[in-house]
Amino acid sequence: MEFLRKDETLDDLQLKGIHVIQKKHAFRFGVDAVLLANFAKVKRNFKVVDLCTGTGIIPFILAGKTDASDLIGIEIQEEFVDMANRSAQYNNLENKIKFINGDLKDIKLIKSIPKADIVTVNPPYKLHNSGLISLNDKDAIARHEICCTLEDVIIASRILLKNNGRIYMVHRPDRLADILCTMRKHRIEPKRIRMVHPSVNKAPNIVLIEGQRDGGAFLKWESPLYIHTEDGGYTQEINNMYSSDTDI
Repeated sequence: MEFLRKDETLDDLQLKGIHVIQKKHAFRFGVDAVLLANFAKVKRNFKVVDLCTGTGIIPFILAGKTDASDLIGIEIQEEFVDMANRSAQYNNLENKIKFINGDLKDIKLIKSIPKADIVTVNPPYKLHNSGLISLNDKDAIARHEICCTLEDVIIASRILLKNNGRIYMVHRPDRLADILCTMRKHRIEPKRIRMVHPSVNKAPNIVLIEGQRDGGAFLKWESPLYIHTEDGGYTQEINNMYSSDTDI
């Protein structure tokens, strides 16, 4: 089988030999996905569903770093799902990772998926009305709430999760109030928050949030995470996340 198209690259995750297929000049995964995969607490034989999976980077990191039994990615853009499935075949992970081309607003579809211990999601960050957007722009769909809103993500997550299952989300700090209110509205209790800063003297630009389906009211605020040291390199904690020797 020929895995790559002419406009694609095969990128080494430096993680148990796993490679992922990405577009050369379109949306590519960043540090957000790595942060989220390392923030999620995935135990042995857990079933995980990754919403807004894109080309599947989070399931592939979790496959390399955890003992999850089943990983399912859901993505509305068919082209990304095709790349993700080819990546699964390239890595001989078809029995562990599956990707579904579908809309998370499709409640019938969401209800047809087996209940998960964990839902991970790196959703579009920007509100639909923030800036000029083309509905044909794949990057815009990944970044703006065009195809789904924050509430759509939370509703789908509640349906997917087992009783007391956990959702792990990466987002932007300016949306934190929206996230917490929407979670509580749909009986997903915020349990853990961690702010991520570009460096020590800069304000946070990423937030990691854990919620529990029908959980009790108790919120843990974790110590801040810094991406870069003062000299511009990665901090030790970030280096550990990228290391193939460090399990989650």
